[in-house]
Amino acid sequence: MQEVYWLGPAPAEENCVQMGSPDYAREARAECKRYIEAIRKVCGPEPDGAQLTIKSQPHDFGTYYEVAVVFDPENQSACEYAATCDRDAPKTWAEASVAPSPTLQFQ
Repeated sequence: MQEVYWLGPAPAEENCVQMGSPDYAREARAECKRYIEAIRKVCGPEPDGAQLTIKSQPHDFGTYYEVAVVFDPENQSACEYAATCDRDAPKTWAEASVAPSPTLQFQ
């Protein structure tokens, strides 16, 4: 059985693509990919038993996309990595030296 820590669609102190914006699904997934890149720069690559991924969730207004770390709770290094991501994921794009995409439409 795997566990999931939800990390958000973008760094916590940054704006993110809003549901309902034009081309939300494509832009949200692109933003999540950039956030995964930022997390890897700060927290390192995933060990065996852990994976940063984009998860979708149903919402009243459509499908919502967010980054999550999925991990094996029986694997100590996977658990430690998930905890590190939850605690230390960058709060801004600048913390990871990753610029937000200029094509994203924020509302």
